[in-house]
Amino acid sequence: MQEGDGNGWVDLADGSRRWGRYGAAGLLLYATDVAGSGHVLLQHRAGWTHMGGTWGIPGGARNRDETPLEAAVREFSEEVSGDLGQYTVLGSHEQDLSVWRYDTFLLRIPTLTPFRPGNSESKEIRWVRVDSAEDLPLLPAFRSAWPHLSADLRAATA
Repeated sequence: MQEGDGNGWVDLADGSRRWGRYGAAGLLLYATDVAGSGHVLLQHRAGWTHMGGTWGIPGGARNRDETPLEAAVREFSEEVSGDLGQYTVLGSHEQDLSVWRYDTFLLRIPTLTPFRPGNSESKEIRWVRVDSAEDLPLLPAFRSAWPHLSADLRAATA
């Protein structure tokens, strides 16, 4: 994890905490296999991280001088090893909790590019069929956003 001015917890009114003083952002990569089945790239979070052992997307705290997309791409490059290369932004999803927000960017890349963990925050990086993603133990916030994200993916790739 690199140090940035966005690193730190934000306390919400319900007593929960979220990482990222200026919010946070992540990338949900989408690609198809040779048969045309859609896959998303997921991150198995290391046990020592917040909600460790669950699956989600690479992402993290946004710094003050970054756009959400810049933060998401930076976080991806910190947590995932491999070349992101060319991508198309299919859409975005914002979870706004008044004092904190998380921006998820849906990106399409041309192929199921091989990726692997880029730092100790990632236990595993894996392409997962879209229709199998919710079978994994998902990070609770990602699980609650998944119906919206998968619907947006279906609409953008139809």
